Amino acid sequence: MSNLDNAYILTINPGSTSTKFGVFNGIDPVFIKTIRHSTEELDPFEKITDQFHFRKDLILKQLSESDIQIEQIKAIVGRGGLLKPVESGVYAVNETMLHDLRNSPLGEHASNLGGLIAYDIAQSLNNVGAYIANPVVVDELDDIARISGHPLLPRVSIFHALNQKAVARQHAKSIMRKYEELNLIVVHLGGGITVGAHKKGFVIDVNQGLDGDGPFSPERTGSLPSGALARLCFSGKYSLKEVLKMIKGEGGLVAYLGTNSAYEVEQRVQNGDEYAGLIYNAMAYQVAKEIGAMASVLYFQVDGILITGGVAHDKYFVNQVIERVHKIAPVHVYPGEDELKALAMNGLRVLSGETTPKIYV
Repeated sequence: MSNLDNAYILTINPGSTSTKFGVFNGIDPVFIKTIRHSTEELDPFEKITDQFHFRKDLILKQLSESDIQIEQIKAIVGRGGLLKPVESGVYAVNETMLHDLRNSPLGEHASNLGGLIAYDIAQSLNNVGAYIANPVVVDELDDIARISGHPLLPRVSIFHALNQKAVARQHAKSIMRKYEELNLIVVHLGGGITVGAHKKGFVIDVNQGLDGDGPFSPERTGSLPSGALARLCFSGKYSLKEVLKMIKGEGGLVAYLGTNSAYEVEQRVQNGDEYAGLIYNAMAYQVAKEIGAMASVLYFQVDGILITGGVAHDKYFVNQVIERVHKIAPVHVYPGEDELKALAMNGLRVLSGETTPKIYV
């Protein structure tokens, strides 16, 4: 590994109102930056992909002003976007991927810009690969997990694949085991919540946390009573756009308590707000139910339950979950989500020869 002592990796994670990027020496951060984008800055762009040059130029400007020698970079890893379903791993950005990032089959998302920017910067450098790693569309579901209850509405895999996989590998390393040897349940607690059943390196079942099923979250409804939802949709009171906004963006804690801040809700609970306590505990209750469901998927042969994501910083909430599930398997908490580091980790796996980049078709 001595030849990787200066394995500089540029990682890029575009969000809806921010661009996060960093330079890592292996997995050690050298430079980390978050650029916030105001509504006024983004309004002129009709589509998210139209923001490509705007965001790329900001990244290059910041690197230059911070005395980062871009010629030292050996790999560039962007956040994967809404592509066609793929198996997990690191993918080299190619023409097919570029086309699908620009014309996503699942719609627009800021993460689509990650691969586009990585590829463009890599093209200006010598022998530097551009990659994405474990995009949200990683699909390793067992066939039985795809059955929903109606053939027109199959269950699909959209989840926090990057962070779930990174935390699972981190945990395996900490106990001197291989990720591919373990059965794990990984819980990502963020603006959306996903709970994955990881069987020997494959996520064989997971709730669709974008706008589908599972626990409600700070801003998403999760699963809803189907009949009541159908009647609401055809009540004439709401447009399709309004209903979709209810499900994703204005659901969960936002709908009940008017905020998507789990920290704010925690403070209300501590100050004696009984209704906030009921709702917050209900979110933990639903997370625990989903963990139990995934334990059954693994025949209750579970080596560990891993809890990660931003809300995992809240000990009160996490303890509400642990009290209900600790008899299933040991629970380990990895608070926060370091997606830039997770991208660097995957870039290093390529540079070290631990993995070979896959081809997107």
